[in-house]
Amino acid sequence: MKRNFLHSLALGLIAPVFFPFTLRAQDTPGTWQVPVSEADEPMQTGVFTPDWESLRTYQVPEWFRDAKFGIWAHWGPQCVEGSGDWMARELYMEGSGKADYHREHYGHPSEVGFKDILPLFKAEHWDPDRLVAFYKEIGAQYFFVLGNHHDNFDLWDSPYQEWNSVAIGPHRNILGEWAAAAKKAGLPLGVSFHADHAWTWYEPSRRFDLRGDYRGRLYDGWLTKADGYALNPDGTERWWKGLDPQKLYAQDHDMSRDTWDNGAIHRQWGWQNGAATPSQEFVTNFYNRTIDAINRYNPDLIYFDVTVLPFYPVSDAGLKIAAHFYNHSMLTHQGKNEAVMLCKILDEQQRQALVWDVERGAPNAIMPFPWQCCNCLGDWHYNTAFYENGWYKSAATVVKLLVDIVSKNGNMLLNVPLRADGTFDEKEEAILLEFGAWMKQNQESIVGTRPWKVFGEGPIADADIAINNQGFNDGAYTKAGASEIRFTQKAGTLYATALAWPDDGQIIIRHLAEGSDLYPEKIHKVRLLGYGKVKYTRTADGLIVTLPDKPCNTIAPVLKIE
Repeated sequence: MKRNFLHSLALGLIAPVFFPFTLRAQDTPGTWQVPVSEADEPMQTGVFTPDWESLRTYQVPEWFRDAKFGIWAHWGPQCVEGSGDWMARELYMEGSGKADYHREHYGHPSEVGFKDILPLFKAEHWDPDRLVAFYKEIGAQYFFVLGNHHDNFDLWDSPYQEWNSVAIGPHRNILGEWAAAAKKAGLPLGVSFHADHAWTWYEPSRRFDLRGDYRGRLYDGWLTKADGYALNPDGTERWWKGLDPQKLYAQDHDMSRDTWDNGAIHRQWGWQNGAATPSQEFVTNFYNRTIDAINRYNPDLIYFDVTVLPFYPVSDAGLKIAAHFYNHSMLTHQGKNEAVMLCKILDEQQRQALVWDVERGAPNAIMPFPWQCCNCLGDWHYNTAFYENGWYKSAATVVKLLVDIVSKNGNMLLNVPLRADGTFDEKEEAILLEFGAWMKQNQESIVGTRPWKVFGEGPIADADIAINNQGFNDGAYTKAGASEIRFTQKAGTLYATALAWPDDGQIIIRHLAEGSDLYPEKIHKVRLLGYGKVKYTRTADGLIVTLPDKPCNTIAPVLKIE
């Protein structure tokens, strides 16, 4: 469809226009609607091949099972405006809060789009060595960074994406500097890649206002490289001259089904559910960028914000990335696969090949395979509203979530939102310091542990708490009180954590009652971590532990039972 035709059509519109198309993913295993090309970045061959039968031989490395807690710097140019996550999409949604903020402070998206926000991302106070050292000090056992987000901007000197942080904005290799800082601190490095969904995520950039003074004015998602050679109204050259906006917005294609429905993208996160079919060029470009980052920065973990794998099931790109990542790990770890690939919405067989990631939530049971919850102190990208309104998770909430997740064979990855300048605010710092103090005292009940026979007891543990496809049920766990107990074990020692301090100074653990089948052994000693021995009695109702008059931390007591 020609740009000038849509523009003339738009001038008379009072309702959205929808573009029909046909999409169906290949149903036959082994055939792909959009096969990826390995011409520029060959897949590393080895023990693993790009098929489920081979990938299901994967074993989660022990270091990840021991780690339990990581911190994520989910940080990039979408932090500039301070309006929160997905702002690069929502600034094009007329009438949304992020769109109104963008227009008021930066300009109309026909004139100032997300491409024009990129030079404002300066990272002027960013000190990766100091940040990573701080994260390690408060208990992080691994560290995650963004390689790219849905905004399609690469945070390294990517040879396959001209819109990157070395060419534009901070003019620094963000990923490279983070990787060096993680190595210096001795923390495993994780990199998340989200740009595969730019294909559908940026579709609103090809919209136009339906009302007001700018009615019918096309947004900048229609711009091409040729448009960069035109002059600004004041006669100056455009800053992005020589760059192709379509390499960023990736919108030179038919739109997805229900493209004007802002919520359609969520049900179309799986490519077979009405999303516009990605081109081989786009799929291969994402594959090349990901393989390039793996080969250059040797991450220990990779996270994809996807259903199963990137472009699955319309392309083999995700399977090839997985096989490459595992084989690459074996080459760089003396024949051992130490890699961890995290993906969402996996069935039981796929969880043998990949590590299941749950966003902002948890299952209410011990999982047979190690898994991870990714969560956040506030919004995924820095949002000043969380700071101004006191919406951050408290240190106590973070501990409750962590202890619950670990009791169920999971790890917790916590995002600490950074401002565009590369710093966190003083409220976040206070939360992290309080959390770090608790971790320093009680880390032995977390790191290196395994689930016990049951994960816990209490009203929440006994409840039937639903989890949707991706997660998003963490609110059910933040309400936990002192009657909620969670268990972990290590080297013959059982740890029992009450998720708050009891008002009456006593913890009663039903599962450790006299004669319990779960714990038939005698109990010789009970210690409160950070304090020492405490008095206890064991009755038919439970193990009754008397705590000291003064709590030894601000969050939750941990009992060490021997």
